Amino acid sequence: MILFFYNLALLAALVLGAPFWLWRMAATKKYREGIRERLGRVPKRLGSVRLRGASRPAIWLHAVSVGEVLAVSRFVSELERAFPAHRLLVSTTTRTGQALARQRFGAERVFYCPLDLPWAVRAYLDAIQPALLILAETEFWPNLLSGCFRRGIPAAVVNARISDRSWPRYRALSALWKPLLSRLSLVLAQSELDAERLKAIGCAPERVSVGGNLKFDVRAAEESEAVRLLRRQTAGLRLVVAGSTLGGEEAALLEAWPQLLAADPNLVLILAPRHPERFGAVAALLDASGRAWLRRSQWQQPIQPMIQPGQILLLDTIGELASVYSLASVAFIGGSLVPAGGHNPLEPAQFGVPVVMGPSYENFRAIVEDLRAHDAIRIAAGNDFADALMDLLRNPSAARALGERARQVFERQAGATARSVAAIRALLAESIPESLIPEEHA
Repeated sequence: MILFFYNLALLAALVLGAPFWLWRMAATKKYREGIRERLGRVPKRLGSVRLRGASRPAIWLHAVSVGEVLAVSRFVSELERAFPAHRLLVSTTTRTGQALARQRFGAERVFYCPLDLPWAVRAYLDAIQPALLILAETEFWPNLLSGCFRRGIPAAVVNARISDRSWPRYRALSALWKPLLSRLSLVLAQSELDAERLKAIGCAPERVSVGGNLKFDVRAAEESEAVRLLRRQTAGLRLVVAGSTLGGEEAALLEAWPQLLAADPNLVLILAPRHPERFGAVAALLDASGRAWLRRSQWQQPIQPMIQPGQILLLDTIGELASVYSLASVAFIGGSLVPAGGHNPLEPAQFGVPVVMGPSYENFRAIVEDLRAHDAIRIAAGNDFADALMDLLRNPSAARALGERARQVFERQAGATARSVAAIRALLAESIPESLIPEEHA
């Protein structure tokens, strides 16, 4: 009954919102890309695993956007190693997530997740016939989950979390969620707090456990071309890397830039906006600032303008930030000076890079609080963040010690991938023939 009213509300929203979305699709490419896939047209490269005679059953893993794709990167490779008898398919929701997933996992097995419409979900379940659905974090879509349950397909959630921002909404609608969430076969929460919240909104307590945070197991992918170029052309310079920045934060960094240069004239600032659609706006901001700056996308061989002290590099590419952090003398994590919940401080922490964040970090509360408990991160509000950056730049030994403590926290928390793979192994052993579950790898 709840699903009926959900679909009725969904249909009404589609009809009433159609003019707006048609206008957005006409005006903006990102809303057009993958639209036929989202509406239920299954790409031929996916096909029907069983109907076309393929011997390997499929595992469908859904990761919404860039952050989730990065989080499951090692998990995907370990799943492949652990289950060679299975075909692993990965879906995303956003355009940027799709681009990164294709780059990391191969375009032949990456696709846009269908909209949670009954016919679209049915088309993909008919074609893929997955042996298991795995959701990263908390992508609970009623029609997708119900479709799996009707077909006897187990559904698991890895790296599950309920953020401070989402918690009131989930709690208020717990009566609506419980019929779905109580049927999940496995829920691996990031922390004890997440586990308690997931149980409170309807997940079966006996199926919820703390698996840890997959982000602690993520190592930067192979060295990017940006790192190779920067290493050659910034010898003797120190890099301040500001990653995943949002509107208002680039302006704050530019305002603080003269003070940072006063602390060390041999600095270079690397700005990496969180959303690609803002690259143009940030470029306009840099133009208006009067500062010397370069675009990474135009910084290609054979013409490579040399980077000079005091210059700014706009990292307007996807997938290079994680490895660029390895060159930083200090890193600023965006989405934290503005009330957006912050982004992942572990990407620079894994390299022993000292990290500064603003006070808004609720999206990564468990990680940040762990770092704070070990004096392995600096949290600074408002104008104080410039002082925090300058203090680390003026005191290299203290900065190195801070970064090393962050790296140690990162290493101590590792192991979520192995726990998650082991849990998936046990779940699959219950639902498919034993012959398709290989012996555990050493």
